[in-house]
Amino acid sequence: MSAGTLAQPVRRRRLGGDLVERLGPLGVVAAVVAGLLALAALLAPLLAPYDPTVGSIVQRYQAPSAEHLLGTDQSGRDLLSRLLYGARTSLAGAAVVVLLAGAGGTVLALVATWFGGRVDAFVGRVLDLLFAFPNLLLAILVVAVFGTGLGQVTVALALAYVPYTARVLRSVALRERRLAYVQSAELQGLSGMTVSGRHLLPNIAPQILTGAAINFGYAMIDLAALSFLGLGVQPPTADWGLMVSQGKDSLLQGYPQQSLLAGTCIVVAVAAFSVIGERLGGRRAGGRA
Repeated sequence: MSAGTLAQPVRRRRLGGDLVERLGPLGVVAAVVAGLLALAALLAPLLAPYDPTVGSIVQRYQAPSAEHLLGTDQSGRDLLSRLLYGARTSLAGAAVVVLLAGAGGTVLALVATWFGGRVDAFVGRVLDLLFAFPNLLLAILVVAVFGTGLGQVTVALALAYVPYTARVLRSVALRERRLAYVQSAELQGLSGMTVSGRHLLPNIAPQILTGAAINFGYAMIDLAALSFLGLGVQPPTADWGLMVSQGKDSLLQGYPQQSLLAGTCIVVAVAAFSVIGERLGGRRAGGRA
Protein backbone atom coordinates (compact mmCIF):
# COMPACT_ATOMS: atom_id res chain seq x y z
CA MET A 1 0.00 0.00 0.00
CA SER A 2 1.36 3.40 -0.97
CA ALA A 3 2.29 6.23 1.34
CA GLY A 4 -0.55 8.23 -0.16
CA THR A 5 -2.97 5.61 1.08
CA LEU A 6 -1.49 5.77 4.54
CA ALA A 7 -1.99 9.50 4.67
CA GLN A 8 -5.67 9.31 3.78
CA PRO A 9 -7.98 10.40 6.59
CA VAL A 10 -10.03 7.70 8.24
CA ARG A 11 -13.51 7.53 6.81
CA ARG A 12 -16.22 8.95 9.02
CA ARG A 13 -19.96 8.83 8.63
CA ARG A 14 -22.20 11.55 9.94
CA LEU A 15 -24.48 10.24 12.64
CA GLY A 16 -26.77 13.20 13.07
CA GLY A 17 -25.97 15.71 10.33
CA ASP A 18 -28.79 14.59 8.05
CA LEU A 19 -31.01 13.15 10.80
CA VAL A 20 -34.04 15.34 10.08
CA GLU A 21 -33.75 14.65 6.36
CA ARG A 22 -33.63 10.90 6.95
CA LEU A 23 -36.59 10.98 9.34
CA GLY A 24 -38.84 12.96 7.00
CA PRO A 25 -42.09 14.60 8.13
CA LEU A 26 -43.60 11.41 9.57
CA GLY A 27 -40.39 10.54 11.36
CA VAL A 28 -40.15 14.01 12.88
CA VAL A 29 -43.71 13.69 14.18
CA ALA A 30 -42.84 10.29 15.66
CA ALA A 31 -39.72 11.76 17.29
CA VAL A 32 -41.79 14.57 18.81
CA VAL A 33 -44.31 12.05 20.19
CA ALA A 34 -41.51 9.92 21.64
CA GLY A 35 -39.92 13.02 23.16
CA LEU A 36 -43.20 14.10 24.76
CA LEU A 37 -43.71 10.64 26.24
CA ALA A 38 -40.19 10.66 27.67
CA LEU A 39 -40.72 14.17 29.05
CA ALA A 40 -44.01 13.15 30.66
CA ALA A 41 -42.28 10.20 32.32
CA LEU A 42 -39.43 12.37 33.54
CA LEU A 43 -41.75 15.03 34.96
CA ALA A 44 -44.35 12.60 36.33
CA PRO A 45 -43.82 13.67 39.97
CA LEU A 46 -44.55 17.27 38.96
CA LEU A 47 -47.39 16.57 36.53
CA ALA A 48 -49.31 13.87 38.39
CA PRO A 49 -52.14 15.41 40.45
CA TYR A 50 -52.33 12.46 42.89
CA ASP A 51 -50.25 9.68 44.37
CA PRO A 52 -50.59 6.84 41.81
CA THR A 53 -50.65 4.12 44.47
CA VAL A 54 -53.22 5.67 46.82
CA GLY A 55 -56.95 5.50 46.16
CA SER A 56 -60.29 5.59 47.90
CA ILE A 57 -62.89 2.86 47.61
CA VAL A 58 -65.66 5.45 47.64
CA GLN A 59 -64.18 7.05 44.51
CA ARG A 60 -63.83 3.86 42.44
CA TYR A 61 -64.86 3.99 38.80
CA GLN A 62 -65.28 7.74 38.74
CA ALA A 63 -66.00 9.23 35.31
CA PRO A 64 -63.68 11.92 33.92
CA SER A 65 -64.20 15.19 35.76
CA ALA A 66 -62.40 18.34 36.81
CA GLU A 67 -61.13 16.48 39.88
CA HIS A 68 -60.01 13.38 37.97
CA LEU A 69 -59.40 14.27 34.34
CA LEU A 70 -59.35 10.66 33.14
CA GLY A 71 -61.43 9.14 35.93
CA THR A 72 -60.42 6.53 38.50
CA ASP A 73 -59.82 2.78 38.51
CA GLN A 74 -61.34 -0.07 40.53
CA SER A 75 -59.40 1.05 43.61
CA GLY A 76 -60.27 4.74 43.31
CA ARG A 77 -56.78 5.70 42.07
CA ASP A 78 -56.42 8.57 39.63
CA LEU A 79 -55.86 7.17 36.12
CA LEU A 80 -53.95 10.19 34.82
CA SER A 81 -51.44 9.90 37.66
CA ARG A 82 -51.03 6.18 37.06
CA LEU A 83 -50.49 6.69 33.34
CA LEU A 84 -47.81 9.31 33.96
CA TYR A 85 -45.97 7.14 36.48
CA GLY A 86 -46.57 4.08 34.34
CA ALA A 87 -44.63 5.77 31.54
CA ARG A 88 -41.57 5.73 33.78
CA THR A 89 -41.45 1.97 34.24
CA SER A 90 -42.58 1.18 30.70
CA LEU A 91 -40.08 3.47 28.96
CA ALA A 92 -37.22 3.00 31.42
CA GLY A 93 -37.51 -0.79 31.29
CA ALA A 94 -37.42 -0.83 27.49
CA ALA A 95 -34.50 1.63 27.48
CA VAL A 96 -32.45 -0.59 29.81
CA VAL A 97 -33.17 -3.64 27.64
CA VAL A 98 -32.03 -1.80 24.52
CA LEU A 99 -28.91 -0.34 26.18
CA LEU A 100 -27.75 -3.66 27.63
CA ALA A 101 -28.51 -5.60 24.46
CA GLY A 102 -26.87 -2.92 22.31
CA ALA A 103 -23.72 -2.88 24.41
CA GLY A 104 -23.42 -6.65 24.53
CA GLY A 105 -24.25 -7.12 20.86
CA THR A 106 -21.82 -4.42 19.76
CA VAL A 107 -18.93 -5.89 21.75
CA LEU A 108 -19.57 -9.40 20.41
CA ALA A 109 -19.87 -8.10 16.85
CA LEU A 110 -16.60 -6.16 17.01
CA VAL A 111 -14.70 -9.02 18.65
CA ALA A 112 -15.97 -11.53 16.09
CA THR A 113 -15.22 -9.18 13.21
CA TRP A 114 -11.72 -8.22 14.26
CA PHE A 115 -10.34 -11.59 15.28
CA GLY A 116 -12.32 -13.77 12.87
CA GLY A 117 -11.50 -17.47 12.56
CA ARG A 118 -12.17 -19.54 15.67
CA VAL A 119 -13.23 -16.52 17.69
CA ASP A 120 -15.85 -15.63 15.09
CA ALA A 121 -17.04 -19.25 15.00
CA PHE A 122 -17.28 -19.39 18.81
CA VAL A 123 -19.27 -16.15 18.97
CA GLY A 124 -21.54 -17.50 16.26
CA ARG A 125 -22.25 -20.65 18.29
CA VAL A 126 -23.02 -18.56 21.39
CA LEU A 127 -25.46 -16.47 19.38
CA ASP A 128 -27.09 -19.60 17.95
CA LEU A 129 -27.55 -20.89 21.51
CA LEU A 130 -29.26 -17.66 22.57
CA PHE A 131 -31.44 -17.75 19.45
CA ALA A 132 -32.81 -21.09 20.66
CA PHE A 133 -34.63 -19.40 23.55
CA PRO A 134 -37.70 -17.28 22.68
CA ASN A 135 -37.66 -13.92 24.46
CA LEU A 136 -40.64 -14.48 26.72
CA LEU A 137 -39.65 -18.07 27.51
CA LEU A 138 -36.21 -16.96 28.66
CA ALA A 139 -37.78 -14.25 30.82
CA ILE A 140 -40.16 -16.77 32.37
CA LEU A 141 -37.24 -19.10 33.15
CA VAL A 142 -35.37 -16.25 34.85
CA VAL A 143 -38.46 -15.34 36.89
CA ALA A 144 -38.87 -18.97 37.93
CA VAL A 145 -35.31 -18.96 39.30
CA PHE A 146 -34.93 -15.43 40.68
CA GLY A 147 -38.53 -14.34 41.29
CA THR A 148 -40.79 -11.73 39.74
CA GLY A 149 -39.84 -8.11 39.20
CA LEU A 150 -38.91 -5.55 36.58
CA GLY A 151 -35.16 -6.00 37.10
CA GLN A 152 -35.24 -9.75 36.47
CA VAL A 153 -37.30 -9.61 33.27
CA THR A 154 -35.31 -6.64 32.00
CA VAL A 155 -32.00 -8.50 32.26
CA ALA A 156 -33.54 -11.62 30.74
CA LEU A 157 -34.93 -9.74 27.75
CA ALA A 158 -31.65 -7.88 27.26
CA LEU A 159 -29.86 -11.23 27.06
CA ALA A 160 -32.44 -12.49 24.58
CA TYR A 161 -32.02 -9.40 22.39
CA VAL A 162 -28.21 -9.63 22.21
CA PRO A 163 -28.06 -12.12 19.29
CA TYR A 164 -30.40 -9.99 17.15
CA THR A 165 -28.17 -6.98 17.63
CA ALA A 166 -24.85 -8.83 17.31
CA ARG A 167 -25.81 -10.75 14.16
CA VAL A 168 -26.74 -7.63 12.18
CA LEU A 169 -23.88 -5.48 13.49
CA ARG A 170 -21.38 -8.22 12.72
CA SER A 171 -22.39 -8.19 9.05
CA VAL A 172 -22.04 -4.40 8.89
CA ALA A 173 -18.72 -4.38 10.77
CA LEU A 174 -17.39 -7.17 8.56
CA ARG A 175 -18.01 -5.04 5.49
CA GLU A 176 -16.21 -2.10 7.10
CA ARG A 177 -13.35 -4.38 8.17
CA ARG A 178 -12.47 -5.07 4.55
CA LEU A 179 -12.30 -1.40 3.49
CA ALA A 180 -9.04 0.45 2.82
CA TYR A 181 -9.28 2.88 5.71
CA VAL A 182 -9.14 0.00 8.22
CA GLN A 183 -6.16 -1.56 6.47
CA SER A 184 -4.48 1.84 6.47
CA ALA A 185 -5.00 2.15 10.23
CA GLU A 186 -3.52 -1.32 10.75
CA LEU A 187 -0.44 -0.47 8.69
CA GLN A 188 0.10 2.58 10.86
CA GLY A 189 0.55 0.21 13.81
CA LEU A 190 -2.74 0.88 15.61
CA SER A 191 -3.97 -1.94 17.82
CA GLY A 192 -7.15 -3.84 17.11
CA MET A 193 -8.88 -2.27 20.10
CA THR A 194 -7.93 1.21 18.94
CA VAL A 195 -9.09 0.64 15.36
CA SER A 196 -12.35 -0.92 16.54
CA GLY A 197 -13.05 1.82 19.09
CA ARG A 198 -11.98 4.83 17.07
CA HIS A 199 -12.97 3.82 13.56
CA LEU A 200 -15.18 0.74 13.26
CA LEU A 201 -17.52 1.73 16.09
CA PRO A 202 -18.27 5.26 14.80
CA ASN A 203 -18.97 3.89 11.34
CA ILE A 204 -21.49 1.31 12.54
CA ALA A 205 -23.10 3.77 14.98
CA PRO A 206 -25.99 4.58 12.57
CA GLN A 207 -26.92 0.90 12.48
CA ILE A 208 -26.70 0.70 16.28
CA LEU A 209 -29.03 3.68 16.61
CA THR A 210 -31.51 2.32 14.07
CA GLY A 211 -31.62 -1.10 15.66
CA ALA A 212 -32.07 0.43 19.11
CA ALA A 213 -35.08 2.46 17.97
CA ILE A 214 -36.76 -0.57 16.41
CA ASN A 215 -35.94 -2.91 19.29
CA PHE A 216 -37.27 -0.34 21.77
CA GLY A 217 -40.79 -1.01 20.51
CA TYR A 218 -40.34 -4.77 20.71
CA ALA A 219 -38.98 -4.45 24.24
CA MET A 220 -41.99 -2.39 25.32
CA ILE A 221 -44.35 -5.04 23.99
CA ASP A 222 -42.47 -7.88 25.69
CA LEU A 223 -42.26 -6.04 29.01
CA ALA A 224 -45.96 -5.15 28.85
CA ALA A 225 -46.80 -8.80 28.14
CA LEU A 226 -44.75 -9.98 31.11
CA SER A 227 -46.36 -7.40 33.40
CA PHE A 228 -49.76 -8.44 32.07
CA LEU A 229 -48.93 -12.02 33.09
CA GLY A 230 -47.89 -10.82 36.55
CA LEU A 231 -44.19 -11.58 36.05
CA GLY A 232 -42.84 -8.06 35.61
CA VAL A 233 -43.81 -4.91 37.49
CA GLN A 234 -45.75 -5.78 40.63
CA PRO A 235 -48.72 -3.90 42.12
CA PRO A 236 -49.27 -1.31 43.39
CA THR A 237 -46.54 0.18 41.15
CA ALA A 238 -47.98 1.90 38.08
CA ASP A 239 -47.09 0.33 34.74
CA TRP A 240 -48.91 0.36 31.42
CA GLY A 241 -48.82 -3.41 30.94
CA LEU A 242 -49.94 -4.01 34.51
CA MET A 243 -52.74 -1.46 34.08
CA VAL A 244 -54.05 -3.37 31.06
CA SER A 245 -54.07 -6.54 33.16
CA GLN A 246 -55.73 -4.91 36.18
CA GLY A 247 -58.36 -3.33 33.98
CA LYS A 248 -59.55 -6.52 32.27
CA ASP A 249 -62.09 -7.30 35.00
CA SER A 250 -63.33 -3.72 34.96
CA LEU A 251 -63.67 -4.00 31.18
CA LEU A 252 -66.21 -6.79 31.60
CA GLN A 253 -68.14 -4.64 34.05
CA GLY A 254 -68.45 -1.79 31.56
CA TYR A 255 -65.49 0.34 32.70
CA PRO A 256 -62.91 0.09 29.89
CA GLN A 257 -61.00 3.29 30.71
CA GLN A 258 -57.98 1.76 32.45
CA SER A 259 -57.21 -0.96 29.90
CA LEU A 260 -58.11 1.26 26.97
CA LEU A 261 -55.96 4.21 28.05
CA ALA A 262 -52.94 2.11 29.03
CA GLY A 263 -53.20 0.04 25.84
CA THR A 264 -53.40 3.21 23.75
CA CYS A 265 -50.25 4.55 25.40
CA ILE A 266 -48.39 1.34 24.56
CA VAL A 267 -49.56 1.41 20.94
CA VAL A 268 -48.62 5.08 20.49
CA ALA A 269 -45.15 4.60 22.03
CA VAL A 270 -44.38 1.44 20.04
CA ALA A 271 -45.60 3.05 16.81
CA ALA A 272 -43.50 6.17 17.39
CA PHE A 273 -40.26 4.30 18.02
CA SER A 274 -40.94 1.86 15.19
CA VAL A 275 -41.42 4.71 12.72
CA ILE A 276 -38.21 6.35 13.93
CA GLY A 277 -36.30 3.12 13.44
CA GLU A 278 -37.77 2.44 10.01
CA ARG A 279 -37.00 5.98 8.86
CA LEU A 280 -33.42 5.79 10.11
CA GLY A 281 -32.74 2.68 8.10
CA GLY A 282 -35.39 0.04 8.62
CA ARG A 283 -34.92 -3.61 9.39
CA ARG A 284 -31.87 -3.82 7.21
CA ALA A 285 -29.99 -1.81 9.83
CA GLY A 286 -30.64 -3.81 12.94
CA GLY A 287 -34.28 -4.69 13.52
CA ARG A 288 -35.25 -7.92 15.22
CA ALA A 289 -37.65 -9.34 12.73
